[in-house]
This record gives sequence, structure tokens and C-alpha cells, in this order.
Amino acid sequence: MGPNRGRKGCVPPHMTTFPRLAAVVLLAGLAAACSQGSGSGGGPAGAGGRAGAAPPSVEQLAAKVGCKPRIQVDAAELRTGYCRTPDGEFFVTTFASQAGKDAWMDAAPEYNPHLVGNLWTVLSGRQVLDLLRERLGGDLHLTDHRTKRMKVVG
Repeated sequence: MGPNRGRKGCVPPHMTTFPRLAAVVLLAGLAAACSQGSGSGGGPAGAGGRAGAAPPSVEQLAAKVGCKPRIQVDAAELRTGYCRTPDGEFFVTTFASQAGKDAWMDAAPEYNPHLVGNLWTVLSGRQVLDLLRERLGGDLHLTDHRTKRMKVVG
């Protein structure tokens, strides 16, 4: 047991990976930005979502579950916000493009489970994701999406 275990106000063990998450998010964003060439691709038309529909923002997703997010990463390719609600603690990440989301998911297989929607993902523990899924929708990814044994709860 670590020295902070059981202390009031300490970060739960599953949330201590934030520095690695932030690094992966930034690297994936850079990789996706570099792979898109010099086209504009930043608006809703280049967002990779449904025709005519802009992808949801971190704030819109967080509002659906009663949270005002603390933005951790605010880049052109992706945004990440931290939330704490009665359901638990979690990170909401939105992507400007499907290529950016794919790059992020390829670089972050250790962050399981996660809830995945159209150009967004939510990271937390399974219990929290089950509660959030009722309001956000999405697919629950329980293992690395690149393996043949991937389990998606749809």
C-alpha cells in the first residue's frame, strides 16, 4: 500500500496516469495533424462526423452528465477535460477528425476501459463508464481495440 492510500483528498490510483494520458493525447494530436497534410480540415465539413453535424464538444458531453469540465488539453486536433461528478472522476476527449481519434486510440491502448462515440472518448473505471454510458451512449471498449480479442459492449 502506498503512503497516500486512504487519505482524504488523494487521487484514486486509476487517475494517477494523467501525465501519461496528457503525453499520449498530445503526441496523437501531433501525429494526426501531421498526417492530414496542408488542407484546412478543421471545420465541421472536415471533422469526419455525420454530414452537416458538428462533433460534440467536451463541454457539451460533460454537460450531459452534469459536469463543468476543467480543460486539460486545448489543441486544434483534440481537447481533453477532467470531470468529477457524483458518478465518479473521468476524462472527456474530443477529436477534430476521425484520423485524430484513430491515432489517439492506436497510441493509448493501456487506457482501458473507455467509452467511445463519434469523435469522442471518455476514460475512467468500468463502474463510472457504465453510469455515464446511460446518458452519453457510445460503445464500451474493454480491451485494446487493435487485438482480435477486443470486447465491445454495444
